[in-house]
Amino acid sequence: MAKTVADQFAETLAAAGVKRIYGIVGDSLNGLTDSLRRQGKIEWIHVRHEEAAAFAAGAEAHLTGELAVCAGSCGPGNLHLINGLFDCHRSRLPVLAIAAQIPSAEIGAGYFQETHPQDLFRECSHYCEFASGANQMPRVLEIAIREAVGKRGVSVVVIPGDVALQPASDAPLAKVAGLLPARPVVTPAKSDLERLAALLNGDGRVTILCGSGCQGAHEALLALGERLQAPMVHALRGKEHVEWDNPYDVGMTGLIGFSSGYYAMRDCDILLMLGTDFPYRQFYPEGGGVRIAQVDLRPEQIGRRAPVDLGVVGDVRTTLEALLPLLDRKADGSHLVQAQQHYTKTRKALDDLAVGTPGKGLIHPQQVAKAISTHAAEDAIFTCDVGLPTVWAARYLAMNGKRRLLGSFWHGSMANAMAQTIGAQSAFPGRQVISLSGDGGFAMLMGDFLSLSQLGLPVKVVVFNNGALGFIEIEQKSTGFLETGTELKNPNFAAMAEAVGVRGIRLEDAADVDAGIKAAFAHDGPVLVDAVVNRTELAMPPAITLEMAKGFTLYMVKAVMNGRTDEIIDLALSNLWR
Repeated sequence: MAKTVADQFAETLAAAGVKRIYGIVGDSLNGLTDSLRRQGKIEWIHVRHEEAAAFAAGAEAHLTGELAVCAGSCGPGNLHLINGLFDCHRSRLPVLAIAAQIPSAEIGAGYFQETHPQDLFRECSHYCEFASGANQMPRVLEIAIREAVGKRGVSVVVIPGDVALQPASDAPLAKVAGLLPARPVVTPAKSDLERLAALLNGDGRVTILCGSGCQGAHEALLALGERLQAPMVHALRGKEHVEWDNPYDVGMTGLIGFSSGYYAMRDCDILLMLGTDFPYRQFYPEGGGVRIAQVDLRPEQIGRRAPVDLGVVGDVRTTLEALLPLLDRKADGSHLVQAQQHYTKTRKALDDLAVGTPGKGLIHPQQVAKAISTHAAEDAIFTCDVGLPTVWAARYLAMNGKRRLLGSFWHGSMANAMAQTIGAQSAFPGRQVISLSGDGGFAMLMGDFLSLSQLGLPVKVVVFNNGALGFIEIEQKSTGFLETGTELKNPNFAAMAEAVGVRGIRLEDAADVDAGIKAAFAHDGPVLVDAVVNRTELAMPPAITLEMAKGFTLYMVKAVMNGRTDEIIDLALSNLWR
């Protein structure tokens, strides 16, 4: 059988180290999927929705740092990829999307399922190109792979089904060294390091804000904290890289952060930002009294969120290793001690909220999250849905340098968590993978719960079942609106899981939480834990502004006027009398 374009495509993917492709088959993909079947080197991971395929590929790329691939058939098939691809691109994950196209002769004639993916995907990719023929495809695919890996983001190759079946050109197979560029190591100029050292060596209390760019720099961060006697605040995407075994870490800031992180960042003289693009400007120090220095590998990030006094381009680890010999050890550690004491107090208050009262018929979601962290494996991989599951993950999942945490932390999409477990468990079949799912997020892509069983993936899905779009409800209340459109009429998710051949565990009392979570994690196969939790649990931000206070006051006035005083009583009992 003569080699086809699809065969050549599959060979190039295998040369790039691709081990699996997530997607749903379709006629426009038949050439490629048949080639993969005959080749036998790349596994086709059959999901139920293409959005889940993109999230799964992103999870694999996040955990491995390597190229991951998803695919969709023509028209609606590949359109379903777009939300997951936006998430991958904004999270800077090397993902290649294959967007199959209608027969090439029909393009432009309003054919059945016709769309123009090369236009539609351009906003969520570094490279998006149409492969119109056999002689063009090899170079387009190679460029797409290099762009995704080199720039850390999404590439999209659009290829008509009939082109995939054409005889392949005689282009040589790509060489791996040229196909997969190594990540650069960027050390700032000596003059930049000297200016940064002069700023940090001067008088003033230093607080360090750490983001995902601190991956791999843990040892250097500890040395920096000791040298500067500086508390470290982490952004959410920095949690898995910064928090563990770090006496200088004083928690997270932001809308779902800790008060200790908030105050350590606001009450300082010098703020040093390391590998972070933390977006919420209202949490940065106000006024001109605080000097800000920012270190980032990407120069376009510097000064984007707050005006900086000094911007330094470099990757965090090598920058700190070059900077440390230039730094003096600060003698005054009072700023650090104050932040540490505040963090200890804040941590205790958060842990106190995670204690349940057996027999009351009310489970606090904090208790469930704490139990997940306590009983999870040392190298567990966690995913969390946006909204309240992200709050509980940020506050209660303990990192240790081996555990990983994934979420839709930049794009903020619903329904990411369970879909991401498909990629995580496929890439790491021997590790424990746990999804912290909201009831709204879980239901949105619930069809792919069936994929866990079909694919033999022993994922543990914990659904925080509060019968509402909880975070949206809090947002509405905090701005003075009565909740509208947030209620969810949920089934018994555990019974539903049992009906499709997956073990289901339903938790309705605080006394059962520890045993239920332990039983779920011990089960050899997929499990759904339906944790019926308190709907009126407040996830308070680290600082309550006047506008927020006004919002809650207005909400309570409106609730009374609408005869809903029972909700106010529930809110008080859940959050003030504990």
